[in-house]
Amino acid sequence: MRPEKAYLVKEATDYLSRSEYVFLADYQGINAEETTELRKKLAERGAEFHVVKNSSLRLAAKEQNLPDISEHLTGHTAIVVGGEDASAVAKALGLYFKDTKKVPVKGGTLGDRVLDADEVKKLAKLPGLESLRAQLLSLFTTSPSQLVGVLSAPSRGMVTVLRAKADADQS
Repeated sequence: MRPEKAYLVKEATDYLSRSEYVFLADYQGINAEETTELRKKLAERGAEFHVVKNSSLRLAAKEQNLPDISEHLTGHTAIVVGGEDASAVAKALGLYFKDTKKVPVKGGTLGDRVLDADEVKKLAKLPGLESLRAQLLSLFTTSPSQLVGVLSAPSRGMVTVLRAKADADQS
């Protein structure tokens, strides 16, 4: 392999190793200013946007033991990687496309699963990681208070009956 090609494959491999997911997008028709804007929006979520050669990405994906993404490697390809919350990153990418009609998602991978464009859109509709954490915390705090209420109901009922009996005896 030529040194230039080996460098591009190594660079793509490095990008792919940064997260458990990769989203593939078509970057055709986006200028440098728009690319900078998209990179900034993705960086807010810890993600990165990189333009890669399809042949280099195909080899890098194989090196990283990713599922076969070759069906999505047509035309001009950019990858989005990094960030802890794949749903939030997919959401940011989807919002950018909705606003500009540029950089449509072609597909991607999540763990060992290949995603098509529709699945990435569904992922974007899921609540973000912070929202899920808040919901889980809410479940942990709500359950004990509900349990205490259920467990104390019989004793409260018994106290009410005894008080009524005592009041009746005094009359």
